[in-house]
Amino acid sequence: MDKILIIEDDLDQLSILSQYLKQKKWQVEQANTASKGIDLAKSTNPDMVLMDYKLPDLDGSELLSRLKEILPLTPIIIITAFGSIEMAVSALKQGAYHYLTKPINLDELTVLIERGLKTKKLEEEVKKLKAKLNEEKFSTPPNIIAQSEKMKQVLVLVQKVATTEATVLILGESGTGKEIIAELIHTLSLRNNQPLIKVNCAAIPKGLLESELFGHEKGAFTGAVKSKPGLFELANKGTIFLDEIGDMDIELQAKLLRVLQNNSFTRVGGVKEIKVDVRVIAATNKNLEQLVQEQKFREDLFWRLNVFSLTIPPLRERKEDIEPLFTHFIDKFGQKYQKNIQGISRKALELLLTYEFPGNVRELENIAERAVILAEGDKILPQDLPPYLQNKPSSSLNKLMTLPLPKALDELEKYRITEALKLSHGIQTKAAELLGISERTLRYKLNKLGLK
Repeated sequence: MDKILIIEDDLDQLSILSQYLKQKKWQVEQANTASKGIDLAKSTNPDMVLMDYKLPDLDGSELLSRLKEILPLTPIIIITAFGSIEMAVSALKQGAYHYLTKPINLDELTVLIERGLKTKKLEEEVKKLKAKLNEEKFSTPPNIIAQSEKMKQVLVLVQKVATTEATVLILGESGTGKEIIAELIHTLSLRNNQPLIKVNCAAIPKGLLESELFGHEKGAFTGAVKSKPGLFELANKGTIFLDEIGDMDIELQAKLLRVLQNNSFTRVGGVKEIKVDVRVIAATNKNLEQLVQEQKFREDLFWRLNVFSLTIPPLRERKEDIEPLFTHFIDKFGQKYQKNIQGISRKALELLLTYEFPGNVRELENIAERAVILAEGDKILPQDLPPYLQNKPSSSLNKLMTLPLPKALDELEKYRITEALKLSHGIQTKAAELLGISERTLRYKLNKLGLK
């Protein structure tokens, strides 16, 4: 039986909450002061804490901090009659699970407790998995190429988290393979016989994304001639992969948060509550914590998504993977273009190994396809690689070192953008992906730098 500690100086409120939770078959511990609550937290090790934020003997912020030291994985729900956005954000930053204002809605409290207890069990499992990371022998999953220690560590974590129901947040630069990792998590999960629905949040216009995710009812907007289920409905019992989550409009983030909290939503133009059982995997190449500070991403959503995060290292930090990945790609494109490519020359490999790969694995794949198309023999030679790999810009770098910093930065941006456009054959969307910026930002820089 799960144990709940209530810390509340209002004895009537304490009695009501205690009786209600006991009726719900939870074991209850009571404290009417912060000091007694701290003692009970140490001695009883509760699974959940409900605490009043304004107690006579200790500030709410201090009590929360003390409780998190004692019970780092235990969800703590703040109860207050002095609710404010500032207080809520402060409490969430300190590690509070949620907050409620008085008078308390008991049904809402029940839902929060049930979800918080489930989250605690997941976090405890994740902690055990991380503790075993160095003890486990690594076995590369099928169809995954990874020789570097950094990627092997990522894949060990993938194998462990895949069999849980934890929400996963995949971080990494554009082109590092976040979608492949999401596919692997789904394949290794208990939901692998159910659908994996992929959504690129940056590729769907703001006005359409809500309808795509949650569906719409007939007549919800002009052109809605019939009802349509959303992607969350189609992913029921399976997994939904929300790529480029950092580009989602902040108003839509509130509806996504509700799905993560309640597993339910309403269609656009609808009133009926739709319940779903969906595992969420999200990915972004942006710094979500910085977006939170800039008020472009909801802090509560960030913490909901960040149950288990994986950071995919850029290709320049895992040089050991360049040769096997390139070999895989030339085999793939050799079959596509009906060419018998046996490998890569030492000189060509040296050029690859000394390159920084701003576009990561996606750029390497593009280089391999180009090389296979150009190759005249059974090996990839330096002349089959893009010109910017064959002619290292060492003299250009020396020139940059002599320029004033603003001018040097402009020259460097011009070089990087020009090479990305060459590699993407002038397609700005692909060039932006290689550079790790949005297409809108690329267009701005093209105008600013006078590039076409």
